[in-house]
Amino acid sequence: MKKMEQLYEGKAKKVFATDDPNYCIVDYKDDATAFNGEKKGTIVGKGVVNNRMTNFLMKLLEKQGVPTHFVEELSDREALVKKVTIVPLEVIVRNIAAGSLSKRLGIEEGVKLSRPVIEYSYKNDALGDPMVNEYHIFAMNYATPEELSLIADYALKVNAFLSSYLLEHGIELVDFKLEFGKTADGTIVLADEISPDTCRLWDSTTHKKLDKDRFRRDLGGVEDAYNEVFRRLLGE
Repeated sequence: MKKMEQLYEGKAKKVFATDDPNYCIVDYKDDATAFNGEKKGTIVGKGVVNNRMTNFLMKLLEKQGVPTHFVEELSDREALVKKVTIVPLEVIVRNIAAGSLSKRLGIEEGVKLSRPVIEYSYKNDALGDPMVNEYHIFAMNYATPEELSLIADYALKVNAFLSSYLLEHGIELVDFKLEFGKTADGTIVLADEISPDTCRLWDSTTHKKLDKDRFRRDLGGVEDAYNEVFRRLLGE
């Protein structure tokens, strides 16, 4: 499939058209941002880790009954995906208190929640990705009740599978962000990525952070953390 003009450039990826209107090529960058783009930097090799880890996990999730936009890995940094219209919501699933949840509710970081929590944010960097609930989502027509119900079901299915799978590799899934899109025929599929950029990942024994929090909080060892996750999951 032929790579055509660039359609979009985000904080972590570029998206290109192909000669088939139903497919796009995603090119993962090493650029890193935090706090809605206020902090910028580079994590060397991040694009390779995020692309290959995302593709690997999406293939596994497809087998669990979660449809995704993934089609084929083209190179270390590029993947062929179905063209989708992104649902303008970030879907956050939390298993352990951390980050903004700890700050908002005064819960000590590391406290296990009695059940998974789903939160929604409106995808808008200029507004700081504000949190929204079902009433906002339906009133603003970001998604229909049927679509949101399906998205929540998929998010919990992703959480159940990934939590168990990652734990087998000594990694605790603290929380993570998903995005969903609609294909040309209206089918809801998992899109975007699943990586140390979008997941809080802790070593299950030492609780060492193996994700973008190392960049956000200036903890150092960011590249090593990403490569450690990559090595544990893909054995490379």
